[in-house]
Amino acid sequence: MKSHRILTATLLAMLAVVLSGCAGSQSGSAYSRAQTRGEMQVRMGVVESVRQVTIEGTQSGVGTVAGGVVGGIAGSNVGQGKGSTVGSVLGAVLGGVAGQAIEEKTTKKDGLEITIKLDSGSFIAVTQEADEVFRAGERVRVLSGKGVTRVSH
Repeated sequence: MKSHRILTATLLAMLAVVLSGCAGSQSGSAYSRAQTRGEMQVRMGVVESVRQVTIEGTQSGVGTVAGGVVGGIAGSNVGQGKGSTVGSVLGAVLGGVAGQAIEEKTTKKDGLEITIKLDSGSFIAVTQEADEVFRAGERVRVLSGKGVTRVSH
């Protein structure tokens, strides 16, 4: 019984580590390793408007699987024989649902939809993590390359 609790606690700790690693950055300041040393097109413009948005959390399946494992182990401690089996199944299902919800919630981020009038006269909108403050009328740089566009001061 004690070993089940230790295993459950270990798996919960591993779940927390895995979920924190799943949170990919949508920041205007964060670059993936593949985006470094590559040329980016730079355009200049003026912020027309800024709108707060929510960037959905990930649903990679890691939370579901990890939650199912933890729930199954915890549920197996209920009763003996058939009771233990039923507890394992119910625990796995409930743990999987909870794990998926936890993964989505812990990876959700505040974002900004920034509408910009480029010097060329065209308009674009870029959505990115809300880690910088942008205001209407500000002059900004728009960097694009390798399938990613970001706004910076």
